[in-house]
Formats: sequence, C-alpha cells, structure tokens
Amino acid sequence: MTSLLSKIEEFVLQLFKDKLSQTFIYHNFNHTQRVVENSKFLAEQTHLNPKTQNLLMIAAWFHDTGYVESEIEHEAHSIQIAKTFLKKHEIPEEDIQEIENAIASTKPGVEPNSLIGKILKDADCSHFAEEDFKEISELLRQEWNLHGTTYSAQEWIDLNIEMLAEKHRFYTDYATIHWAPTKQKNLISLIEDRKKIKQKEKKDKAKAKYKAELKNNNPERSIQTLFRTTLRNHMKLSDIADTKANILLSVNAIIISLALANIIPKLDNPSNEHLLIPTLILICFSVAAIILSILSTRPNITSGEFTKEQVKNRDVNILFFGNFHKMDFDSYLWGVKEIMKDKDFVYEALVKDLYLLGKVLERKYRLLRLTYTIFMVGIIISVLSFFMAFSIT
Repeated sequence: MTSLLSKIEEFVLQLFKDKLSQTFIYHNFNHTQRVVENSKFLAEQTHLNPKTQNLLMIAAWFHDTGYVESEIEHEAHSIQIAKTFLKKHEIPEEDIQEIENAIASTKPGVEPNSLIGKILKDADCSHFAEEDFKEISELLRQEWNLHGTTYSAQEWIDLNIEMLAEKHRFYTDYATIHWAPTKQKNLISLIEDRKKIKQKEKKDKAKAKYKAELKNNNPERSIQTLFRTTLRNHMKLSDIADTKANILLSVNAIIISLALANIIPKLDNPSNEHLLIPTLILICFSVAAIILSILSTRPNITSGEFTKEQVKNRDVNILFFGNFHKMDFDSYLWGVKEIMKDKDFVYEALVKDLYLLGKVLERKYRLLRLTYTIFMVGIIISVLSFFMAFSIT
C-alpha cells in the first residue's frame, strides 16, 4: 500500500502540472499536500488501523483532483478520477466505495457519515484553525476573483464570519478540543476587522459628507477665503508701499550726503558760484521727497480706547490694535464676545477692518505717487540746471 500511495502522489502531482489551470492559486498541489499531512496527523491522534489510514490517505490525495475538469461539482469529478485510477490498480470495490464517500463528504453542507470522512473534512478545513488563516483565506478570495466571483474585503470578511460562526464545525474529537479554540480566535479577529472597516467607512462617509456640505451647501468657506485673500493682498500692498518709501528715503539720503560732502564745500570758491542754484534745487527736491516718504509710512496716532456704546452701535473697529491698545483685557474681551454673538456683526467688523486698511493704503500710495513725481521732476530740473550752469560758464 505504501508503494500505491507513492504512485498516487506522483499521479496527482503530474495531473496538476499538466491539466490544472494556473488560476487555481488555492486549490492546487500545495493545498492537497497540506490536507494529506493534516489527515495523517488526525489519523494518528484517532489511532486508526493501518488499512483505514491508507484509505484516508488515498481519499486525501484525490479529494481535489476534480478541479482539473471543472470547479463546479468538482467532488464528483474527483470521485470519478479516483475510481478510474483505483480500478486499474485492482483496489477492492468496498474500499473504493469508502474512499468515494469520504471525498463526497468534503462538499460544503454535506455531513460525513464515516470516520475517514470526518477526518478528511476536518483536514480540508484545518486552515480555519491556523495562525496564518487570513493569508490562506486571501488566496481563496483571489482564486474566486480570478474565476469571476468577486468579493470586496468587507464582503469576504462577512462571508468568513458566517462560515466560521454558523456553517462550519469540527467532527473529530482532537480537532474539537485542540483546533476549535484557535478557530475561535480567528473568528474574533475577523469580527474586530469588520468593526474597524465599518468604523473607517463611517468616518470616511462623515468626512465626505462634511466636505460636500462645505463645497455645495455652506457658503462660509468661500466667505472665509474671500476675507483671507483680501487681507493677504492688503498686507502685501502695504509691504510694497513701505519698501518703495524706504528706497526713496535711502536714495535721497545718499544724494544729500554726496551733495553736502562734495559740492557745498566748494561753493565758497567764486569760480563755483554757478553751481549754487542747481545744488540748492537738487537738495530741496531730495528733502521734499524724503519728507513725503516719511509721511507715507508714518503711523497715525489713535486714541486706543472705545466705549461699550460704540461697540453696540458698531461705530468702532476693535479688530485694529490702535483702537484698543489702552483698554484693559476684560473690556476688550467683552467687545470681542459682543461681536461674536452675531455672525453679521462679525462680517461687518471684518469688512470695516478691510475698508480701513484700504483707506490707509490709499493714503500711502497717494503720497508715494506724489513722492516719486517730485523725485523725478527734481532730478530732471536739477540735471537741466547743472547743464545750464556749465553752459553759461
């Protein structure tokens, strides 16, 4: 019988190599080997006699060979392949019948009616009680996907929970005692995974709903973006104005310094009297440009105080520091809370703040334009006057 088992192993291996599709990534020779090994282990734990154990091994080797013909009713195809092979090797009919019954018992929903049928069914489902159950189960899911039966991760977990909790049970005493606890752990792990997936889905749905509301139904976000963008533009324009004023201050300061250091000391000489008027023109225009640059960047003095009546009447902008820097914290906090009571009041305060910033910018740019004009005119007139002074001499 040992030689027969070796021949069966070689036959099954060759059969899978020649005829089994590569899409069977779970029901392949590796799975058959695992079922054979577990069948042998359970047979030893059950103390089967040698003959019955050999019949069990034959059934284990042939139980999934039917997949080479069809995955539908593969048990019947497996029985036919085993029957044909065993008859050629003159196995007694009653033994063949017992092997056939054992193979038939591996079909889902079929209750085994013999000891080797119970052992084979437990061995076939032994992965339910293995530590790498999820990895093995994933191979089966991918195999089914390849054959057109697609399950999502959530659906597959639900299917496995249903199988482990309701449809499957172990039949041998050893599996019931030693394998069932691990199976129970795997079931608990699946339930936890399902809970996590549902929590994540709930969270994702809530997040998507919130984003949709912000995008479609809630104008608050667009309003906030409007204020934020406008304020940022105001601040950039203010920085640009201050930079331009500083440039003018620096340039004109350099001009005056050069004039004081190099030209004015030489005006005492009668031969340089013709440079007096052009030099005075240059210095006067430079001083005017400096004064206007300073005015454009000079901050206004504010009272730094407000009254409750002003806040209630919405006559003061307490978002600007110049209107509250002398107030105590409690008074300022009261004013801010008063604004926050009414959304329209909040928007009105923001609009007022932007408006006043715009007024400040208007003043800055108006003075800057005047400063640049004076600087340009001063340079032109000064250069012309120098040319005229040199031409006269």
